[in-house]
Amino acid sequence: MPEKYFRNPFDDYSREVAKELIENNLVSKKCKISCNLSAKWQATLNKCQCLDYNDYSVYTGTSGIALLKLRKDPDNVEILHEAKNLLSLNRLRNRRHTFLCGDAGPLSIGIVVNHKLGNNEEVKQLAARLKSLEKDVLHVHSDLPNEYLYGRAGYLFAILYANKNVVPPPFDDNFIRSVIEAILICGQNMAKAGKFKCPLMYQWHDSYYLGAAHGLSGILYLLLQVKEYLTQEELDALVKPTIDYLITQRFPSGNFPSSLGRDSDKYVQWCHGAPGFLYLFTAAYKAYHDSMYLQLAQDCGDVIWERGLLKKGYSICHGVSGNAYCFLELYQTTKEEKHLYRAIKFAEWCLAYSREHEEHPPDRPLSLYEGIAGPMYLLLDIQKPMEAKFPGFTL
Repeated sequence: MPEKYFRNPFDDYSREVAKELIENNLVSKKCKISCNLSAKWQATLNKCQCLDYNDYSVYTGTSGIALLKLRKDPDNVEILHEAKNLLSLNRLRNRRHTFLCGDAGPLSIGIVVNHKLGNNEEVKQLAARLKSLEKDVLHVHSDLPNEYLYGRAGYLFAILYANKNVVPPPFDDNFIRSVIEAILICGQNMAKAGKFKCPLMYQWHDSYYLGAAHGLSGILYLLLQVKEYLTQEELDALVKPTIDYLITQRFPSGNFPSSLGRDSDKYVQWCHGAPGFLYLFTAAYKAYHDSMYLQLAQDCGDVIWERGLLKKGYSICHGVSGNAYCFLELYQTTKEEKHLYRAIKFAEWCLAYSREHEEHPPDRPLSLYEGIAGPMYLLLDIQKPMEAKFPGFTL
């Protein structure tokens, strides 16, 4: 579907073309994406002065800007207070459960911010508020889905994010395990009800989505990130066979469908298609030590290199900066310079992006997942490529 992406104009990796961009396994200081980084940061901040405080989500709202500021300077007291204000913790509506699109995101970030500020009592209060969302999460017959944006996986990510960044961690292992068990039970029930040829399956809006944002690959990726909470039997009898089933759904192009039954090979973006699957396969490679999964991840990388300069824009969710993160994931997994080079070229594309290249302007042009905050987050992250993490997706 060439109308969905621009032809990649860049030379692919060779030592010769990469030597001006990479020095000592880092982005060269002379590279476009490193030069004048402070000016790029200030320009982004200036544009983000007029935020809609009615949207406090990480995905499109003020909490995403808070996360961006924390990425820039996570221990600066002034920044911490600015982030706290952006979280709108006194205005949360207790409507949604997830890190990206619900109250769980601001609450978990608030736990981390207040921990850094030494506000221990507020940490306890926010942790209690986050845990109080557990009713629908642990009730396997509730209407709550299981995916990242609006479901149990998104809630689990929020819990794990807080635990990773706070000492001592505010949530105990038994609680984390109970959320994981709910996700596994729901997946097994759905797989049995639909008589699928895999032990886990999930549904969202009456479709069996497979991508990172709403579907199976994203849920499995999160489970593999915290595999220490799963038994070996669950890893071998539930997770691995489901991953292997997903492989059978691959298009001849190497891309993956957005949902079961969809034969349209058109999405190459984090939320749907090969980019989300790449993360699943690198995690599977690390968990099971099977080189087949690494090859699948690298194949996904080739699809992204060919078809990942999207006309949808430069966003993290369904744009070029999100696809750039895939190459950083491959670089961290393989240590091969080729993948860092590809990430740099995609980041350069984001810098040079112009409105005439944009098929659909974003509804939230200042936001983390749809707007200018996403590419800025990437530019900060890529300066230390071995530490870069897809925000709200990779722990």
